[in-house]
Amino acid sequence: MTHIKTKLGRRAFIKNTSLAGGGLVLGFSWLNSCKPKGAEAVAMELEMPKEWYEINGYLKIGDNGVVTIMSPNPEIGQNVRTSMPMIVADELEVDWKNVVVEQAPLNTNLYSWQVAGGSRSISSSWQNLRMAGATARQMLKEAAARTWQVPVGEITAIAGVLSHEASGNSAGYGEMASAAASLEVPEEIELKEIADFSIIGTSRKNVDGKKIITGQPLFGLDVQREDMLIASLVHPPAFGMKLKSFDAESVKKMPGIHDVFSIKLYDEDYKKNTFHFTAFNELVAVVGESTWQVFQAKKALNVEWENTSDITETVTMFGNEMEVTFPAGMEDSETHTTKLKDLISTKGKVARKDGDPETAFKNAAKIIERSYSCPFLAHNTMEPMNFFAHVTEDHAELLGPTQTPEWMEPAVAEVLGLPLESIDIQMTRQGGGFGRRLYGHFMVETALISKKMKAPVKLVYSREDDMTQGIYRPAYYATYRAALDADNNLTAFHVKGGGIPESPIFANRFPAGAIDNYLAEDFTMNSNITTGAFRAPRSNFIAGAEQSFLDELAEEMGKDPIDFRLELLKRAQENPVGEKETNDYDAVRYAGVLELVKEKANWGQAEAGVHRGVSAYFCHQSYVAQVLDMVMENNKPIVQKVTAAIDCGIVVNPDAASNLSEGGAIDGIGHAMYSGLTFKDGAPEQNNFDRYRLIRHSEAPKSIETHFVQNDIDPTGMGEPPFPPIMGALANALYKATGRRHYHQPFITDKPPLVG
Repeated sequence: MTHIKTKLGRRAFIKNTSLAGGGLVLGFSWLNSCKPKGAEAVAMELEMPKEWYEINGYLKIGDNGVVTIMSPNPEIGQNVRTSMPMIVADELEVDWKNVVVEQAPLNTNLYSWQVAGGSRSISSSWQNLRMAGATARQMLKEAAARTWQVPVGEITAIAGVLSHEASGNSAGYGEMASAAASLEVPEEIELKEIADFSIIGTSRKNVDGKKIITGQPLFGLDVQREDMLIASLVHPPAFGMKLKSFDAESVKKMPGIHDVFSIKLYDEDYKKNTFHFTAFNELVAVVGESTWQVFQAKKALNVEWENTSDITETVTMFGNEMEVTFPAGMEDSETHTTKLKDLISTKGKVARKDGDPETAFKNAAKIIERSYSCPFLAHNTMEPMNFFAHVTEDHAELLGPTQTPEWMEPAVAEVLGLPLESIDIQMTRQGGGFGRRLYGHFMVETALISKKMKAPVKLVYSREDDMTQGIYRPAYYATYRAALDADNNLTAFHVKGGGIPESPIFANRFPAGAIDNYLAEDFTMNSNITTGAFRAPRSNFIAGAEQSFLDELAEEMGKDPIDFRLELLKRAQENPVGEKETNDYDAVRYAGVLELVKEKANWGQAEAGVHRGVSAYFCHQSYVAQVLDMVMENNKPIVQKVTAAIDCGIVVNPDAASNLSEGGAIDGIGHAMYSGLTFKDGAPEQNNFDRYRLIRHSEAPKSIETHFVQNDIDPTGMGEPPFPPIMGALANALYKATGRRHYHQPFITDKPPLVG
């Protein structure tokens, strides 16, 4: 056992003795303990107890031994509702079959880190969850020791049963729960040794699986309340426009329509944080009795729009203020491309410089230069944006899918003019997030509509609303250059990248630190098209570009692409350029996934007609290497197999982690090959799946094999890291299969046509 002082979070335990049965709530907040956190729970069909005893803010124990573990973090498909309670249950020493899951409401006094973003749900809560389980286990042991009048050190706890070998006494957790709930929080607890984990590291089925496949209500769109109205919104048809006027009277006469009015989300002096962004601040709300009636009324509504002027806003992001400019005008994709190319040809802002790259390029025997680009992308979650709100004069209840409940709570409170404690936000399971639901303007919209209607309201976006409302993956452009000497040795490396409106460059990531003369530059370009985080922000472009260029460079140097990467990583480990601490990555772990994928994919032993591409990347503190096998059938590329090697530290739930690996690979292949959002006169040219291409079932890899590096490192990110590198592996395999390099996503529209 590992001893740990609970003083780390002792003051963060919040007691509440008003519970039935004399229960005690001990909440655990890293706001007071200096670290973030979260928690989880599991739902199963069990006989429910007659009485519950709350041991701490993460769990309660029934008189029959059933344990409920609360799940504070939003569930967006990453399976944290299963994996996080596994951590608590393991330290608690309870039989998994006796665990039930409940979704916790927003309560930052108890849980503090209630966000689904940055692949941090597990990693930021790892210590927290373990302490919650271990603290409860210790309190149960102390209760048994006092009851049996024996030393607590002689009590064992295994699978929900407390035992004292010398006296022969034993009792289930349920029998001691009431006594345990009355005890003080222990000063010191013991965490398990990693080798002693019995639940962590084993595969457990999705606790919501049965409900999902049988169509039981779990999602925001499933919410139904008595007297609930349906609302939808009309926003400007193009970026660079705003509401001027509308004719509500004729639409109000349509069947089922209750009202039509405009709403304004934020006043001019409202201090936004980055997650309060919305493309259109003033909208027209249509409220009625059914989704069909409301959508038909929207089509019939006559609205007049006008052009906006330049707008500059001060926005706070994690405590740092920055100015954001939204220029006036109707933008289009052709102009974007021209401007990005112009910017890439001028000097950018130096993000990192090692050695003397200018001289190295001047003296080079050969220079390899390639440019890469990608378009805007829509998140296109399976479940379109929606939310429920019931706002009264002194209270607001909100319920629905959001990745950032705690960051949106202050915004809802301020626009409603209510104190924070009067806002009650509950979370449903979410039909996808990918970063889109980090931006909760739809929560504010719903609350304002409910306040106006003095009724419970569910806001529902159509697919077209969602795809034309903004918050897209930014468009990026990057140029890579490499200098070779007369002996074909790499002497300098230069990357310059920018985007609309942010740069994709991570200056201190690989191959920084592995090359004597290295230069990274970046630039940005303002736009009135709103963008936001998209699965693995920035990495979702730059990984594919970087890994494609490294493959081309390896070929030019006459080296195997994996061996070339391993050579660079060896240099970064043994003789790094600059301070090793400056580099974002661990060269040993990075090399480890490349060596593992090389072994598992039988690299160098491909079958005839199978064309292979490799890629490896570090992001969200995890390392992923992938080999993609491709064949050509009827002049069409077919992805046969993806082999992945991943180092994400301790793998809590291998099934869930493998699912994330598979989903990331499929998602990455689909976006790189098919997806793109273009603009003309400020309006998206794609607003539904008839024009916006996603990967289809028949185009997914025929098989995906994932191998995890076994180590004792605390868990790191898993939801996003498998997504970026697969784009490079795809591009490299396409080259082997067709003899042609692809530099501009989506590859299917890269000219000349990829297929046919």
